[in-house]
Amino acid sequence: MTAHDAMQDTAAPLVSVLIPAFNHERYVLRCLDSVLEDPYPAKELIIIDDGSTDRTGARIADWVATHCMDIPIEYVRREHRGIAATLNELAARANGEFLRPGASDDYLLPGGLVAQVDYLLAHPRKVVVIGDSVVVDGDGHKLHDSGMCDLHGADKSLYHSDDGIRRAVIRQWAIGGPVALIRKGALDTADRWSEGLRIEDWDLFLRLAARGVLGFIDVHVCAYRLHDANASRTRHTGARIANLAESRHVAMLRTGLFEEPYRTLLRAQSHYIDAKISFLERRPWSLLHHLAAYLALAARARLAPAGPHAEGT
Repeated sequence: MTAHDAMQDTAAPLVSVLIPAFNHERYVLRCLDSVLEDPYPAKELIIIDDGSTDRTGARIADWVATHCMDIPIEYVRREHRGIAATLNELAARANGEFLRPGASDDYLLPGGLVAQVDYLLAHPRKVVVIGDSVVVDGDGHKLHDSGMCDLHGADKSLYHSDDGIRRAVIRQWAIGGPVALIRKGALDTADRWSEGLRIEDWDLFLRLAARGVLGFIDVHVCAYRLHDANASRTRHTGARIANLAESRHVAMLRTGLFEEPYRTLLRAQSHYIDAKISFLERRPWSLLHHLAAYLALAARARLAPAGPHAEGT
């Protein structure tokens, strides 16, 4: 009997879909509709409007009034506190065994919840499972078949072992869009989003990868939308430098969580980030220094054997 068959024979575990919403009046209704369209039988929807200054809050309120009998919904509207604080509050309000963080400009794809719940039921040692996304533009037209491969250039074969996942999460952050399903019990203990960070997702997934509790399924679970207001895709040099500096801080902060060779690989990545900063700041000698350090450390990590906990996912 498969995990899916077992789920059908018993009460399906509750999934809490968490939507942090901020200034996405154009996209939020498609996001909310997709929660209803997904056929998973046991879900609740929790939404926080994080101080939107456009009509996002009003559109959510109208949608909730229309669909409040279709699915359990909790809707909160409050002042702006940022994405990490909002995600932590959403998780604290959730009743589900599993949490599905979303984004108010993206949307779920039907079948994703079933596939991810199946995986976590079959792999009790895993705390989080990630999937892939399709990439769409502001009008919903498909841009890429795979967010991981086409947008980020990821090698999906790495994600089929704990060793590969550690290396992939450290070297090439390729998890775009709301693609994770999380056991709520993990967030009740230590694995919460770090408030005050703009790249809170990489920080969380580094901590998960270090423990070997991150799994992967090659299933498209959401549509990741690219548009002019994507916070992670700014072209402003100052903002890019600030984001990179925060990434470097996270890399250095989390180095101690890893055994070798991953610790060395994360140190290499911090030099690679410094090289990017040096390039943007037009400091060629600093750029060369950090590139040389990156190459030396990356080569050392590549030649070292994987740690003792590198089994398949």
